[in-house]
Amino acid sequence: MSLKVKLSMILSIILIVCIVGENALKSGNKIYNSICDMNAVITSEVVSYGTDYVYDENIPSTAEPVVLEEGVNGLSLTYDGLNYTRLSDVKNQVLKVGTGKQGEYKGRLTGYGPDCEGCSKLGNVSCRTREGKVHSLKTDGIYYNDIVYGKLRILAADQSQFPCGTVIKINNGVLNEFYGIVLDTGYTMRKAWSEGTVWIDLAFESQKVARTGGATSSNTKFSVQRWGW
Repeated sequence: MSLKVKLSMILSIILIVCIVGENALKSGNKIYNSICDMNAVITSEVVSYGTDYVYDENIPSTAEPVVLEEGVNGLSLTYDGLNYTRLSDVKNQVLKVGTGKQGEYKGRLTGYGPDCEGCSKLGNVSCRTREGKVHSLKTDGIYYNDIVYGKLRILAADQSQFPCGTVIKINNGVLNEFYGIVLDTGYTMRKAWSEGTVWIDLAFESQKVARTGGATSSNTKFSVQRWGW
């Protein structure tokens, strides 16, 4: 509910109190006289919410904070002549802040499909999901719904460096910036890391789509947002 709506509701309640209370309240009642005085000045003030922090070593210190709970501003009303203030609830926002190792890389991004050479015939990725389930690119698709980051593209990477569940923000200068999650791996990625190169594969519906999907870039920026699950 917006502050404007809250203010309107409160003022409506005051009006009802004045109308009903005109005969019911004694004329000497201080609250009644002050609130229902049409010449009284009513002022409102927004009370800004604060921020509470939760620290997580699975999130790189360079990653963007994760909003766990949205903040809600409060509202105070002061009635002239009574010095009376009513305050609506103020709810602080809660941010998760990383304290883990940094995860900023530049490297190569390519695409692959479940029908690639050496891939599972069923399209199964190498990682189990957070829920412990097998995920198939063929039947479950190329996205995974994460409980924190939402809908993510599935990635293959060297899991000795990027463990299952790692969330990465990717910008290859061709596709719009997007977020992906490591749920798969491949020999090429592991070999590249051993030679000093970061190589990540982006899952597509098929090898044909991958070849024209705009993923290929040798100067891609990878920004880890979470290490593993």
